[in-house]
Amino acid sequence: MEPSFDDVPEVVGWMSSMVDRGGRASQESHRLFLARRTALEMLRDRGYSVPESELARTLPEFRAWWAPEPEIERLTFSTFLASDHSDKVKILFCGPEPVRIATIQKIYDQIEGENFSRLILILQGKIMPRAKESVKEKFTFKVDIFQVNELLVNTSTHALKPKHEVLTAEEKARLLKKYNVQDSQLPRMLETDPVARYYGLGKGTVLKVTYDSELTGNHVTYRCIF
Repeated sequence: MEPSFDDVPEVVGWMSSMVDRGGRASQESHRLFLARRTALEMLRDRGYSVPESELARTLPEFRAWWAPEPEIERLTFSTFLASDHSDKVKILFCGPEPVRIATIQKIYDQIEGENFSRLILILQGKIMPRAKESVKEKFTFKVDIFQVNELLVNTSTHALKPKHEVLTAEEKARLLKKYNVQDSQLPRMLETDPVARYYGLGKGTVLKVTYDSELTGNHVTYRCIF
């Protein structure tokens, strides 16, 4: 049985319980620090340009920067794909209140005209069903939605997780030709799988998955997002 990115919920729970207990403000700053750092690592792993100074920022440094003005808007981060500066992404954090249609409208109005190719929303509260539908209706590009608790630890670095490599269109075509198959005949991975969500992968993307451990042995397989 292949280990899954889903095999580590206990790690997330452990990390959540380990968030320091130095008062509510202290806990909150720690949670936001961890979530933002994981989000920035996620962007880096997707090929976006992220300054090393942002990735290397420590919790004390974050608190020193955050504490004087603890406003959620300050956590916003924008960057571009290293290989294509026209491909721009923005990270936005939302407050602890439920995310409703009005919230989505406000976000839409805020970034309209900025030519982003991707938006990542990081929520502290629940997103209401109609608000989730509103995201699909309003935005013409991909919007990734994560809860803060999902980003307290970067599970992509978990020891049991095999190496995942996204094939280019050319590599995918060669693979399908080599084995004389359609992508629908490859082993599948749901678009909602944590690996697919972490890398922001869409339907039809093919991943090369390399296993190399005592538990799984050494072998390669391919999986198609659907």
